[in-house]
Amino acid sequence: MIAAEPQPERTGIQMSLPHMSFEIKGIEYDASRKLVPTQFTKTRPTAGSDNENQPVQYSQFVPVPYNLNVELAVISKNQNDGLQIIEQILPSFHPSLNISIEVIEETHEERDIAVVLNSINYVDEYEGDFSQRRLLLWTLSFTVKTYLFGPVNVQKDIRTVKVDYRSDIKRRPAEIRYSAAVQSTEEPPIPPEEIDPETDPYEIVETLEDVHTSDSDFFGL
Repeated sequence: MIAAEPQPERTGIQMSLPHMSFEIKGIEYDASRKLVPTQFTKTRPTAGSDNENQPVQYSQFVPVPYNLNVELAVISKNQNDGLQIIEQILPSFHPSLNISIEVIEETHEERDIAVVLNSINYVDEYEGDFSQRRLLLWTLSFTVKTYLFGPVNVQKDIRTVKVDYRSDIKRRPAEIRYSAAVQSTEEPPIPPEEIDPETDPYEIVETLEDVHTSDSDFFGL
């Protein structure tokens, strides 16, 4: 019987396959992409949502731009394994890559997020003999130009509008009142707040009236 020779003990980092990991290094406000903070967007509930076919709208203020600093580390034992990973990453950046993602699931808000490749660092570390304990590390630094969104507000649709007119701003109160309201044309009629504008028939009823008297002839109404 032949006894197997004992294998020499190895110390340090033992690794057979390449490894990849990422780390968030920081986040900072990007003033160059700032929008007017009072602007907001409105969308209707989509199919499958909790408010589907309801007379409501989703309202949300524009997002705040922030830059996310991320580092990607690629660790390998030899040059060939590491370069095979790096050569699949670098050709996609010029030096940025735009990715279209759905950032808000409720409103289906989509944004193009730019990922910028800032720098590439390379380190070759070893302990003892080069062929046995070599470690190669590539560090890729990225900036993700992302956004932070506020809460989504649910607002009811406007079904009635009233506008008062006056000829003298300082001395006279309102003289003429214009109103417009949604009215169902079905029989029996549907309440205004329950009308679905995509499926239910309706009309806009407009009226003009003298605010102070019942005689509308004075204003030619």
